[in-house]
Amino acid sequence: MEVAYKKPEQEPSGWKRTSTMPSLPEVHHSLHVPKKASFFRKLLAFVGPGYLVAVGYMDPGNWATALAGGSQFGYTLLSVILISNLMAILLQALSGRLGIVTGRDLAQACRDHYSKPVSFGLWILCELAIAACDLAEVIGAAIALNLLFGIPLIYGVILTALDVLLVLMLQKKGFRYIEALVISLIVLIALCFVFEIIFSHPDFKAVAAGFIPTTQIITNPSMLYIALGILGATVMPHNLYLHSSIVQTRKIEQTVEGKRSAIKFATIDSTVALMLALFVNAAILILAAAAFHSVGQEVAEIQDAYKLLGPMLGTGAASILFGVALLASGQNSTLTGTLAGQIVMEGFLNIRLTPWLRRLITRLIAIIPAVIVISIYGERGATDLLVLSQVILSLQLSFAVIPLVKFTSDRKKMGVLVAPRWMVILSWVVAVIIAALNVYLLYGTLFK
Repeated sequence: MEVAYKKPEQEPSGWKRTSTMPSLPEVHHSLHVPKKASFFRKLLAFVGPGYLVAVGYMDPGNWATALAGGSQFGYTLLSVILISNLMAILLQALSGRLGIVTGRDLAQACRDHYSKPVSFGLWILCELAIAACDLAEVIGAAIALNLLFGIPLIYGVILTALDVLLVLMLQKKGFRYIEALVISLIVLIALCFVFEIIFSHPDFKAVAAGFIPTTQIITNPSMLYIALGILGATVMPHNLYLHSSIVQTRKIEQTVEGKRSAIKFATIDSTVALMLALFVNAAILILAAAAFHSVGQEVAEIQDAYKLLGPMLGTGAASILFGVALLASGQNSTLTGTLAGQIVMEGFLNIRLTPWLRRLITRLIAIIPAVIVISIYGERGATDLLVLSQVILSLQLSFAVIPLVKFTSDRKKMGVLVAPRWMVILSWVVAVIIAALNVYLLYGTLFK
């Protein structure tokens, strides 16, 4: 449903151009937020975007690092997952703030602030990151189809293209339908891992202790490397572009108080959703620790985990639930990835393509290299491609985080709703840490 775009009132003067085109115009301000309602009714109106964002924090690209960390080091690296999640909560809160206050998504903000060559370079890097993320999701879903139904990987990759039609169908019905599907799949993933944890009988005292950071993570080189992998792969750059756009699907009062209220509810939404993502990521590591580490079995590949879970836990349901969760994770992530692709292209280049064409382009960019590599190298090639996709994501992350922190801490751009000083300081610390860790991770991947 296309809606009329109303230019934001009292736009801060720190922008070079007046904001004239909305982000995701077909759903912009399409969901009404009641002006006079109870706290919980207003909160319910804002529930949704945070869960689309949370999908990126539990996609198949994160599974390998969590499996490796749990199978090799038990519950120790749970603290790294917790710290990564707290970083994500902070950055997504900034992303939502940017979209609500300025009426721009992060891509549009970059296009306004930077010169054309810089903006074009950022767009290319972001497209590479989205393609890499999409690649991980496509391969993850294809692996799940192969494990559950015996569908060859190459056909599974091609089947994932059908999600383009699903997104288009749901978006015509309304953005709430996309949100409902995503939330349903997240709940399915979480339920699968609840049962996995019941089957695996973890040591809950050791689990609780694992959330407390230990110096061993730094002093043990092997543990440090996997910890950096978890940190580097957790915060997805496309999520920052996505969140700054989809928070604008809510039609709010374009006043300081209206925006302040929207920031509060959007932050609650994304924080709760990301805590659910924390549970899923922690559950993968806990499952690996309980099932594999306890018997000295190291597992780094998703296929191996699927094959070994049933025999080690004494029930075939464990493997089936693992496969179902992986399929739901891969499919969920491709839905949000196609939306992010549209946001980035339209925001950086200020061009409008029909939604089906934009999503088809995004999907083909991911499917073509996957089909080529799997055709030549088979299953092993798919795993290597999964690793490469995470390296590309690590490279791009800082190019999204640093502009986001810069814009939201600029009073000229944000007006009175500029991010609080404590938030700005924490955000710059996180930005520096992420940049340093990703450089280290990239160096280790290329020269190990």
